[in-house]
Amino acid sequence: MIDVCGIKVQVRGSLVKIARLDGEKFLFADDPAAIVAALRKSRSRVDLFTFIQKVSETKPKYSYPMEWDNLAVLPISTFDHWWNEQLGFKARNKAKQAEKKGIVIREVPFSEALVQGISEIYNETPIRQGRKFPHFGKDLQTVYQEEATYLDQSVFLGAYLGDKLVGFIKLLWDYDGSQAGLLNIVSLIEQRDKAPNNALVAQAVRVCAERRTPYLVYSNFAYGKRTGDSVSDFKERNAFQRVDLPRYYVPLSPIGAAALKLGLHKKLTEHVPEWMILRLREIRKSWLGRNLQSAQENT
Repeated sequence: MIDVCGIKVQVRGSLVKIARLDGEKFLFADDPAAIVAALRKSRSRVDLFTFIQKVSETKPKYSYPMEWDNLAVLPISTFDHWWNEQLGFKARNKAKQAEKKGIVIREVPFSEALVQGISEIYNETPIRQGRKFPHFGKDLQTVYQEEATYLDQSVFLGAYLGDKLVGFIKLLWDYDGSQAGLLNIVSLIEQRDKAPNNALVAQAVRVCAERRTPYLVYSNFAYGKRTGDSVSDFKERNAFQRVDLPRYYVPLSPIGAAALKLGLHKKLTEHVPEWMILRLREIRKSWLGRNLQSAQENT
């Protein structure tokens, strides 16, 4: 992590060092040219800088090399409009069901108690959506440090069943307040019959409407060659739409220029045929499921 023009920038990669804004997809660069100039002078090695435009700016506006990316975006005017006109029938019933089953949503201040509840949710299971859950096994200090980022621009919403936190959302507003990002939404799997995630999204929309925030972003709508899954279905049922946006790649070194030309800036999975990706995902899901079952039996 390096500081560039007062903005945190992550630099990742071994062969090719690629820089991007910390919290990108939720935070955006108003002056990418200044960041590019600062990165060129940085003592840290950076081969490529990549960034995307804001949701409100779908047409390319820069001359840098560009590819298309996408985000899952919910346009917001009022809560009632979303609830009655945009929201799918199934998702609306789920949100009502959550309230009937005792789920209460409230804004929660950042605290050690909140971090303890988040940690318990993270450590419920090592596998979610058929793959390893990256937050499983993290200690309290790590969870605290990760959740404590951008607190002056964030709001935490907690889903409670009695006094127990069973799910949460971290909402992150862009620097100018023009859009909010749904940075985290995780709930206890054992309580999913009570639909806490649906209730959390409903409250997130309400908060954005009250703040006159026109867009709520829920990361990507589609990931590379990945076909529809439970998460993308959830987004669509809650009225999130695919918005295609320009993603720019700015070479900052000969290595960066060569990597961009050869396609080395992309993930390996993007070079693999779709049928093979699907088969590998099936194998991974089956393997992880067997390992989890074996571990539970041994326990």
